[in-house]
Amino acid sequence: MATAVTTARPVNRRRRIRRFMPPQHGAWAMLLLPYVVGVALVGPRWPHLPLLGAWLAGYLLSYYAFQAIKTRRPRRFADQLLAYGLGTAPLAATVVLARPAVLWYAPIYAALLAVNVGYAWSRRERALLNDLASVAQSCLLLFIVAAIAEMSPARVVPAFVTLLLYLVGTVFYVKTMIRERGNARYNRLSVGFHLAALAVAAWLDALLVPVFLLLLIRAGVLPARRLRPAQVGAIEIVCSLLVLVVVLIAL
Repeated sequence: MATAVTTARPVNRRRRIRRFMPPQHGAWAMLLLPYVVGVALVGPRWPHLPLLGAWLAGYLLSYYAFQAIKTRRPRRFADQLLAYGLGTAPLAATVVLARPAVLWYAPIYAALLAVNVGYAWSRRERALLNDLASVAQSCLLLFIVAAIAEMSPARVVPAFVTLLLYLVGTVFYVKTMIRERGNARYNRLSVGFHLAALAVAAWLDALLVPVFLLLLIRAGVLPARRLRPAQVGAIEIVCSLLVLVVVLIAL
């Protein structure tokens, strides 16, 4: 009996943790990459710490809010909404009080979140436009980081364009590997976008070319192979680290 109770406790604990953690492991790279690049480019300031907390807690809050909208069952996610709402609000308020200039970006985020809400309501959260809206939100964080450092937005524009190219390309590529596997149209769209991204990257800085060439090869070759989602994710972790390093060196 004691053994059974001891075994049940870790299982129940894991279940409780899973209730509060979205099963979207790939989202963390998209969340952290712009933040790390931005802070490295403009230099750390103390409001960057509550910004990170508000950014991560806000993502978790939005995930469960969209689940509540999608399922039409908000009470099912009440615990998560309360926990992450209470975490996000004071951290976000700290950032706004310290640097009110960040509010200039609020209308843009509101419009992009409206896109997410619309797709959640229609239960089409895997739609391409919905993914692109999420990518735009992530990349715009670079400008929030710059505003906190009281620097011109121009300082992070090249990094913004680079990360936008990488993350949008990743959306296309991952779809060709999982949900749109075998879809010739998506394959052409993915490869075409990566070709355009390579050209823009070369215009921004020649040091970006090797990484974007590698991303193009990935987009052209890997969809023909049957990789498991875990393998696709592992490859993307490596790619995101390469993009991080080259952006910090080149820009």
